[in-house]
Amino acid sequence: MSMQTLEELCELIVDCKNRTPPAAPVGEGVAFSIGTPDIVDGRIRLQGAKRVTQETYDIWTARAVPRADDIILTREAPVGRVGRIEDGMILCLGQRTMLLRPDISRTDPRFLHYFLLSDDVQAMLHGHASGSTVPHLRVAQVRTLPVPLVPDLAVQRAIGQLLGALDEKIAVDAAVAATSRELSLAFFGQAVHSDQPVEVMVESVVTALTRGVAPKYTDSSDELPVLNQKCVRDGRVNLELSRLTLREKVNASKLLQRNDVLVNSTGVGTLGRVARWTLPLEATVDSHITIVRFDKQKVDPVCAGFAMLLAQPDIEAMGEGSTGQTELRRAQVGGLEITLPSSAAQKELRIRLDALEERAEQALAESRTLAALRNALIPQLMSGRLRVRDAERIVEDAV
Repeated sequence: MSMQTLEELCELIVDCKNRTPPAAPVGEGVAFSIGTPDIVDGRIRLQGAKRVTQETYDIWTARAVPRADDIILTREAPVGRVGRIEDGMILCLGQRTMLLRPDISRTDPRFLHYFLLSDDVQAMLHGHASGSTVPHLRVAQVRTLPVPLVPDLAVQRAIGQLLGALDEKIAVDAAVAATSRELSLAFFGQAVHSDQPVEVMVESVVTALTRGVAPKYTDSSDELPVLNQKCVRDGRVNLELSRLTLREKVNASKLLQRNDVLVNSTGVGTLGRVARWTLPLEATVDSHITIVRFDKQKVDPVCAGFAMLLAQPDIEAMGEGSTGQTELRRAQVGGLEITLPSSAAQKELRIRLDALEERAEQALAESRTLAALRNALIPQLMSGRLRVRDAERIVEDAV
């Protein structure tokens, strides 16, 4: 296995402008600006990404127009997230990112993408990062990154295709979950408009309305997961971005219960995001998140949760404070008015919502399993300890 630098394997490595592209007016824009929050688990996610105008796109792509199979690497906050541009994506680089264009005569783009995601390379990227306050990578450091490559380009392609098949299945599962949620929201909206709707103030129908804990962080794997604002996105919870806190320091009232609603309550860009907690495990949230626990004697918690999801734009607009210090007070969340179907309609709707959410959770659970398998296979395949043929049998059994 030969050693080369990343620069030798790429046609182009360019940094972004050191600022965020201005967003286009709502409903307009010709392309997406991709920053660190838009690269998750090795994929570029357009949902939630900001759009830019043609003028901004032309300015921000003057050095390089991103195209399919280019790789976006984040250079800070955090270091080392990697995403490959897929067909049909029209993008420009957001702040803290750089673009790598593989030389396809020497390396397979998918292979290089997964190589950069491997644990060894991630550790190397973090080791090269400099800066005491915010660790960051310089372009020169990325250019000289040592890359051990499988000599045979055909083997590279086989590895890339194999791992790509797992990612495609993960994408299908994500689409199933997204469609299930869209249907749930549509059914809820239909029930509200076809029935005699009931407007209630959140604080009048809850048993708990409280901020989370001030975590005592630990690395011990048997301690309690604690969610932060980054964990709440797209109406769901992403545990991969959580940390661990000492269980003994958490009051029982702050432990999450099924169908709790979580509301991000501080910070620019994250304030107002809403998610429902449905996972069968013990966890808590930090003090930047408000827990809303509905009283099942007064409203159906699932229906009330969907009312909160639909109210997210209103919640996002409720923040107070100066730039960078936006705050959503507990009283503001409690004073929010939500619209629900009648009590009888809630009972009927609950059955449909539970079925759709269960289907979504099954898809997301499978997605997490496949992602874990992919992550386990990457170092084995990259090092040559596992042959592609053997890995193919493992993947076939999994999918």
